[in-house]
Amino acid sequence: MENNNMDIELQAPVDKSKMKELRAGDMVYITGTIYTARDAAHKRMAKALAEGKPLPISVEGNLIYYMGPSPAREGRPIGSAGPTTASRMDKYTPSLLDLGLSGMIGKGKRSNKVIDAMIRNGAVYFAAIGGAGALLSKAIVESEVIAYDDLGTEAIRKLKVERFPAIVVIDSKGNNLYETAGKKIL
Repeated sequence: MENNNMDIELQAPVDKSKMKELRAGDMVYITGTIYTARDAAHKRMAKALAEGKPLPISVEGNLIYYMGPSPAREGRPIGSAGPTTASRMDKYTPSLLDLGLSGMIGKGKRSNKVIDAMIRNGAVYFAAIGGAGALLSKAIVESEVIAYDDLGTEAIRKLKVERFPAIVVIDSKGNNLYETAGKKIL
């Protein structure tokens, strides 16, 4: 079986032109700044947008990691940092993509509305390996709560990452590894 996918170093925040070069199946190593947000934070951001208020972060060119960490061990910036199921954010995601969000990191499938918004905006959905939160946390060198502190693990965090591993699951053209990988196996 031929594999044309590549291992790619990606600097975050990410320019949309770079996102358009990525293909479903590419392995990426993300270095730079990314943000975390889960269900409760997305609900608050949606409310802020509906009320005409600014978001607590600029989404333009940024990546959101769907993750809520466990408490940090002594000497570490963060605890276990595995991905959560992305579909829980699907009702909020198209509006963030329309505001310039470059991509999301999570696990699991996305809705057609999210995929359509990704194609419209040249964005990418990355998967991080579920069940590997302790390993993924080693790529996180700084963690700071920057919004919604009262949400605890669901607060928005600014993370500095070095070579954070992820796989392009859905690229900016809508190619979906969850669909194509299954066909190749069969």
